[in-house]
Amino acid sequence: MVTGFLGAGKTSFINQLLQADHGLRIAAIVNDFGSINIDAALLEGAADGVIGLKNGCICCSLQGDLLRTLKIVLNQNPGTDHIVIEASGVADPAGIAQSLTDPVLWSQVRLETIACLIDVPDLAARADDPLWKAQVSGSDIHCLAKTEGTTLTELTAVHGTLADLGKQHVFDLSKGFPQMAVFHPEPRKRTALNKPLQDDRFAHLEWQYNGKIDLRRFQSVMSALAPDLLRAKGFVWVAEGSLLFQMTGTRATLSRAPEVASAAQQGCRLVLIGERKRFDADRVEQQLNGLIA
Repeated sequence: MVTGFLGAGKTSFINQLLQADHGLRIAAIVNDFGSINIDAALLEGAADGVIGLKNGCICCSLQGDLLRTLKIVLNQNPGTDHIVIEASGVADPAGIAQSLTDPVLWSQVRLETIACLIDVPDLAARADDPLWKAQVSGSDIHCLAKTEGTTLTELTAVHGTLADLGKQHVFDLSKGFPQMAVFHPEPRKRTALNKPLQDDRFAHLEWQYNGKIDLRRFQSVMSALAPDLLRAKGFVWVAEGSLLFQMTGTRATLSRAPEVASAAQQGCRLVLIGERKRFDADRVEQQLNGLIA
């Protein structure tokens, strides 16, 4: 399982895993936030149900029942060597781990590793967050993302924070993908699972428009909304074509949408997430609707 707070880099991590030169057949199950599943689209263009990927992996969206979704994957022919589950950035992975203790599933699949993605530039704002702590504490290995440009002092502080939480298996993704730790984990005896943390402080908005918008106006609107957002992601259709938009805090990027995802849609699909005390979904929707006025 792959966990980590909003925008930590889980989807990029899974894409690396799927495309690595391992010769394995892997199923990726995506538990995105909301009904517009951007992450599934980014994992090489997932569409309805279970699909084939170019490297022989398969991907499907986790829509509703995890056990039902796993049954679909397990009934694939040929079968899979590994199943990777991407937990939502607003979820405690203990909830999914708890589901995997189902006696029927236990005879076919076992939870081997929980990998937590850690957004290093975001760590200072996140270190006291109960949900972040639950994600870190419930994981077996910890992968540092976005460390480019980080000083040795800053990295030492990150390792110190994780050591204080009793975590020792830490990998810097800028130094390579930890393939051995993911595919050949140390034998672990799992203790009784903690009750999953229920965190209802998050609100979200899903916005869609089947047409083109002006890029500069879009950038202006997102800059105005940024202070009240934790995460925003999706596809925007502009004169230049279909673009992938990613925002974590005040850090935003626009890039050419992956070919398969771009071909699958003509229009805009966005998911925006914030904390209820600051995120006014009606106001955000009104500002986005202004792009098509």
